[in-house]
Amino acid sequence: MISLAGRDILHSWSRFVLTGVGLGLLIGVTLTMAGVYRGMVDDAKALLNNSGADVWVVQQDTQGPYAESSSLHDDVYRALLALPGVARAANVTYLTMQVRYGGGDVRAMVVGFEPGQPGEPGYLIAGRQPTRAHYEAVADVRTGFRLDERIRIRRHDYRVVGLTRRMVSSGGDPMVFIPLKDAQEAQFLKDNDAIRDERTRAAANPAFNRPGAPGLLEAVTAAQAASRNANAVLVRVAPGADPARVAGEVRRWKHLQAFTRAQMEDILVTKLVATSARQIGMFLAILAVVSAAIVAFIIYTMTLGKIREIAVLKLIGTHDRTIAGMILQQALGLGAIGFMVGKTAATLWAPFFPKFVLLEPGDALRGLAAVLAICALASTLAIRAALRVDPATAIGG
Repeated sequence: MISLAGRDILHSWSRFVLTGVGLGLLIGVTLTMAGVYRGMVDDAKALLNNSGADVWVVQQDTQGPYAESSSLHDDVYRALLALPGVARAANVTYLTMQVRYGGGDVRAMVVGFEPGQPGEPGYLIAGRQPTRAHYEAVADVRTGFRLDERIRIRRHDYRVVGLTRRMVSSGGDPMVFIPLKDAQEAQFLKDNDAIRDERTRAAANPAFNRPGAPGLLEAVTAAQAASRNANAVLVRVAPGADPARVAGEVRRWKHLQAFTRAQMEDILVTKLVATSARQIGMFLAILAVVSAAIVAFIIYTMTLGKIREIAVLKLIGTHDRTIAGMILQQALGLGAIGFMVGKTAATLWAPFFPKFVLLEPGDALRGLAAVLAICALASTLAIRAALRVDPATAIGG
């Protein structure tokens, strides 16, 4: 008995294999798109894990510090330490910017942290933690920085003293950690020209520069030049304490916004990643339709090329379900080859993407099931054409 799939592999193996490779590359793109979404979610969770916090305290009526901007006075943490259930509290700043170095610049999230407190890099793969109060940095390896390399953040140069890995922002940008005071200056302190202009305006304001109030103008200008703000306070609760209860106390008594780990994860995944997830979902739907169309066209074309063989099978009494089964076998074989090629391609090129691509085994299994289902559905057009073949075609030539 003639096997349609076997005949194509033996006598038209080049077209069959090339078709499988082409379909496989399309499947590889589909798996990579799913991996990009998984990577975005994993980046968001890695950001929360790396912070080492149980509760995030931010400006009231905001969803900062990652989804929205947030600004707090840097003495707020003292009041938080007095709350029951709070073990540690530390200021932190986050600023996404272009970090300059000898060969150009790199987009990174600059994090200001206090040594030994929540927010510092949890582990290093090379070098050491900063020991000086100024001008030392720890960088994620994805920045491309090397130990002892000089980088420039705003007006100052920093020396990279340590390297870490998987310290990224919710958008996948690698992190650069610098001392909190330096980060406050980089984010909140104005440049020299702006400070000079502010001093001129203050001196020209009668409310600040009036007779009988010595020292007022100097106090105002000193306050304008100070950088005493932070983006958030990271709180670590005491053993046995409930983070949700601590967050509620902060909201009730300190008139600030506070989020637990679950709430912050919901903000990052549901709000920041949601738009990208919908966009990726649209791409996956389009790729599924294109894949189905390609498989349907290829199987239909191959079936039309074997009309005489199908007519012979009908002439000798072969059941329709046997003919349909052979065409289905051909479509599933093409899908299996395409999936193997696609999975291999996605695994090979994923490390070269600028953002983290997470290929999960569960997604691969679901992808295989979807590919086989699409191929089975796409084969119905060819099966319908094969079942309409007149057995007399085998004799009529």
